[in-house]
Amino acid sequence: MKRILQGVGVLILLALFVIAGSVVRFDKSKEELLPKYANEASQFITLPDGAVAHVRDQGNKTGPVLVLIHGSNASLHTWEPWARLLGGSYRVVTMDMPGHGLTGAVPNDDYSRTGMVTFVHEVTQRLGLTRYALGGNSMGGGVAAQYAESFPDEVAALVLVDAAGIPRKPQPGGKIPLAFRLAQIPVLNKILLYVTPRSMIAEGLHKVFVDQSKVTDEMVERYYDLTLYDGNRRATGIRFRLPPDDGAVAEQLGAIKAPTLILWGDKDGLIPVEYAGEFAKRIPGSKVVIYPDVGHIPMEEVPEKSAADVAAFLGLTFAAEAAGTPPVPVETAPVHHDGKIEVMPISPE
Repeated sequence: MKRILQGVGVLILLALFVIAGSVVRFDKSKEELLPKYANEASQFITLPDGAVAHVRDQGNKTGPVLVLIHGSNASLHTWEPWARLLGGSYRVVTMDMPGHGLTGAVPNDDYSRTGMVTFVHEVTQRLGLTRYALGGNSMGGGVAAQYAESFPDEVAALVLVDAAGIPRKPQPGGKIPLAFRLAQIPVLNKILLYVTPRSMIAEGLHKVFVDQSKVTDEMVERYYDLTLYDGNRRATGIRFRLPPDDGAVAEQLGAIKAPTLILWGDKDGLIPVEYAGEFAKRIPGSKVVIYPDVGHIPMEEVPEKSAADVAAFLGLTFAAEAAGTPPVPVETAPVHHDGKIEVMPISPE
């Protein structure tokens, strides 16, 4: 009997090792992922605190500059469609934020919104940028909004894409990616440091797109690999434990002077489309474009439409600035309805 019990115990241990081996995922190294996700446009810029920022500086080097900030658990790759479509006229600068992409963990472990504003400013300073348009999606939209509040003389125009930055009502759990929900739960978020199923990444991507054909195996693999990049999961855990700071950003939105374009997918289940109107009410003279049957990431789901709207907005904005005339009046704000563009005035409250 003793031998039988010992044998059963050995089998149980073997089974546990097999299960652990099938679900535990260790961090992936720089040597493994740089060849896959860096390219000829990639730069690695060392910042004052020792962070090494993965940056791409692409497009027309003599054109107006557009700096873009990605969302939570994404990377600079989310902006590649815009970089391709806008690069003929604009110099497009993208970067992996702290705790994301190939930037990875940063020495000071500051993954707050204020820390990210500082990070972006240090990158723009290293690149010698003094006046530029700034855009951001989701988390990056909140960073961009706070940046415009903090450095008004540098931001010539602001583009907010399904942006964070206004306190939100709780959304039904089924609309929030599982990874985001688990990251906010004590103990379980510790498990995510080692157990991060690829299926969980795929589930999150499927929830932020309406057009499911956009969620390719290549996209899932990229998001998964960069989630596992050295230190990113630990950084995500730190970031999700930070107290919400949307209120501080929202209070200052009325002080933004830069011409502002607000883009939103009407089927966004992560930050509902009603918040496009909230931003418009708070930012004087802002313009709104709503995309029908589009989710949380319009620049990837409808890149041609969204890039065209950005090009039209920036063209008028930079032309007005060069001529020393006021920005485009609010009455000309284009809004997509059923694929058509119509004029809709926005009256800030």
